[in-house]
Amino acid sequence: MKRNIVIATVAAAALIGGGAFAASASGDDDSAPVRGKTNVQTVADDRDDFRDDNRRDDDRDDDSRDDTPRAATADVTAADAVAAALKHTSGTAVSVDLEDDGADHWEVEVVKSDGTEYTVRVAPDTGKALGAQRDDDSDGRDELAALRGTTVTAEEAARAAAAKGTVVEVDLDDDGPAVWSVETTQGEWTVDAKTSTVTQERDDD
Repeated sequence: MKRNIVIATVAAAALIGGGAFAASASGDDDSAPVRGKTNVQTVADDRDDFRDDNRRDDDRDDDSRDDTPRAATADVTAADAVAAALKHTSGTAVSVDLEDDGADHWEVEVVKSDGTEYTVRVAPDTGKALGAQRDDDSDGRDELAALRGTTVTAEEAARAAAAKGTVVEVDLDDDGPAVWSVETTQGEWTVDAKTSTVTQERDDD
C-alpha cells in the first residue's frame, strides 16, 4: 500500500513538473526570438569588425607596396639592366628606370655619339633585352656633354647606390656639375659622377 502511495506521489510530481516546464517554455516564447536576434546581431557585428580589420590591413598593405617602389618584382638589378641594354644597343646609358605600368620591365635610355637616343627595354626576370625604340623627339648631345670628363657610368652609379637599398631608378642630373640621381627602396641618393661618393638627397625645405 505504501509503495502504491509513493508511486502515485512520484507520478503526480512528474505531471506537475511537466506542466511547470511547459508553462515555462510557453512563457519564454516572447523572449526566445529576442535572444536569437541578439545572437545573430552579435555574429554579424563580429563579421563586420573582421571585414573592417581586413580592409584596414589591406590598406596598410597597399601603403606598404607604395612605399617600396617596384623593386620586389625584379630579379635583374638596375646595373645588370644597363649592361644588357648596352650590349644590345651600344652608346652611353644616361638613365635606367623600372617601369610598373602593367608590363613590368627596365627602360634604359642610351645615347649614341651623334646624340640619337634609344629606349631599350630589358626583362626584369631574365635580363634579356626585349628591343629598342628610337626617340626622334630627343637629342642627347647635352647629356653627353655633361658627362664629358666624368668617370662614373650609370651602371657604376647603380652599383654604388645598391648599398643604400634596391635601386629602382638612375638618372643623370646635369643642372650643375654632373651627378647621378638614384632612387632606391630606402630613399633618394646622389652619386658623384667623378668619385662615386653616395650622399643622401636633402629636401630644399
